[in-house]
Amino acid sequence: MEKNVVFSLSVLVLIAFQSIGQPIASVDKKTKEFFLPPGLKTEYRVFGYQYANAETRKLICFSSHEGDVRANYNQCPLGSYFDTQKMSGEDKIIYLGPAGSFAKMDYITGRGKKTIFYLPSSSFVLK
Repeated sequence: MEKNVVFSLSVLVLIAFQSIGQPIASVDKKTKEFFLPPGLKTEYRVFGYQYANAETRKLICFSSHEGDVRANYNQCPLGSYFDTQKMSGEDKIIYLGPAGSFAKMDYITGRGKKTIFYLPSSSFVLK
């Protein structure tokens, strides 16, 4: 009986850890546009960094946490969002290519201003 309980708990822990590491967003292979859908039923927090290094300045945040988004808690200059549909007007994010364990992305405003940032590759899939 005790072995079954330990085994069951181990399986649950493994499933929980795997679901945490699953990609939450996608990049369209044709348009190269980054998309994070609204209404995800999972907790997430993904930062885009100034360079391909998580120790550099955080430029953008995608999060399921109210404080991260509403108050821009991390003071990201490109903003904090629940999903890409909440970004301003015609703003969009374009995938430029791989950069080690990161992806080089281009945040483009509706007025055409571009800002390069780096997103962990594990946070999205190419579709």
